Amino acid sequence: MTFWEHLDELRKVIFRSFAVLVVLMAVFFLCKETVFDDVVLAPLTDGFFVYRWMDGLLALLGLAGLEPFSIKLVNIDLAAQFFTHVRISFWLAVIVAMPFLIRQIWLFVRPALYAREKKAVGTAFGLSSILFYAGVGVGYVIVFPLTLRFLGTYQVSESVANQISLLSYIGMFLKLNLIMGLVFEMPALALLLSRIGIISRKMLKRFRKYAIVAAAAVSAVITPSGDAFTMIVVAIPLYLLYEVSILMCRDRTGSTVAQKTMTEITQQ
Repeated sequence: MTFWEHLDELRKVIFRSFAVLVVLMAVFFLCKETVFDDVVLAPLTDGFFVYRWMDGLLALLGLAGLEPFSIKLVNIDLAAQFFTHVRISFWLAVIVAMPFLIRQIWLFVRPALYAREKKAVGTAFGLSSILFYAGVGVGYVIVFPLTLRFLGTYQVSESVANQISLLSYIGMFLKLNLIMGLVFEMPALALLLSRIGIISRKMLKRFRKYAIVAAAAVSAVITPSGDAFTMIVVAIPLYLLYEVSILMCRDRTGSTVAQKTMTEITQQ
């Protein structure tokens, strides 16, 4: 294919992706009550299903339940509620459309790869959608609620009341969930790098003792609030993902995709 033919294919990919995002964004925009009351703002009160599960678990263990919890948001910007509505609709559309978007990227990249590369990269692309949803789920069910309960109720003095703005809440909500979705792609990346011979299981095991420090450093960079509690909550899944990445890698790098691909190039 010529440069302009590649550009035309890229245009088609962008157009299809944009069309799907617009349709999904319109659906979420029209479902405002469900989106905000049942999903986005649900962690603000004791009725959130995660808090009920935690109360049930504590009851089974014979421990006291969670303390009463409720946060009321305030808005001090005239246009903030409308643009928050648009912003949430867009990012929910991105999350729901992620498998389609990843497939569009894969369909565009696939013709440029050799047969053995297609197998390795295709597996990583297929796994990436599942891992992204898993990361968003962990962020929504574990990381964000724990962070909200801790930071939203923390006070240096009882005379200082917390008044959390809508923009602050939405910013934390989006950043934590999307960041967790992205960092959960680590095993897919490790699988790809292992298949092409860049890393191996033995290599990752050798650097395991540095993984805890690296997880803490990365969590300090990617957490939006920068507080120690959120860093710890994010660092634990990061290290567990490193262990999963070890399991995803091969034991050795011999006969790698990269080596076989070079052989194919030489033969051609």
